[in-house]
Amino acid sequence: MNKKVDLIELNQKDYKETWDFQTELLQSIVDLKIKNRREGTEIATPNYFLYVEHPHVYTLGKSGDMAHLLLNEDQLKEKGATFYKINRGGDITYHGPGQIVGYPILDLENFFTDIHKYLRLLEEAIIKTIAEYGLEGERSEGETGVWLGVGTPFARKICAMGIRTSRWVTMHGFALNVNTDLGYFDNIVPCGIRGKAVTSMEAELGKKLPMAEVKEKILHHFKNLFEVEAFI
Repeated sequence: MNKKVDLIELNQKDYKETWDFQTELLQSIVDLKIKNRREGTEIATPNYFLYVEHPHVYTLGKSGDMAHLLLNEDQLKEKGATFYKINRGGDITYHGPGQIVGYPILDLENFFTDIHKYLRLLEEAIIKTIAEYGLEGERSEGETGVWLGVGTPFARKICAMGIRTSRWVTMHGFALNVNTDLGYFDNIVPCGIRGKAVTSMEAELGKKLPMAEVKEKILHHFKNLFEVEAFI
């Protein structure tokens, strides 16, 4: 089993271009797995972890409701935002500047074959990261992602998650609001959940945070939780 992960920093990149790139990587791993099984070979499958920051974009998961996008086409243009229906789980979310987006493209057969565990460990990596800044991240039953203030009238989501898998290979991932302009969330029903707010690390702590520093902390916890041998 290959527990090394190729870390790819895409910096600022268009959502559709990144989605296409993810799809290419996933398909290349799936093709190798099929080849291994067909030919009886044991060529190690690669794993990837993409970091990216998207321009303003709204994405709707395959089970999502279009009614949760509160803008028409002209209003999207006014906001400088784009919109895509995509093939991950979950409903609607926003990506934009000041947000750390991570897309692990892992062959889970290199780690463990348990989607529930995969999502819980992704959440745990974020919970441990924001704890280093004094924020108590929590899970909300039945609602994937990381929240603050669960069980209070002030529950608010700080990190959204949505994934897709094919033959145990993952794509899509998480979006942690660090220095994000939260006003863009006013144009959707975030994750299809009414009556709950969205927050960011900046909003909670009253200061902007160095994105590179937060990224390093996420990688540290991801490495430990997934027992990654090395990022390459």
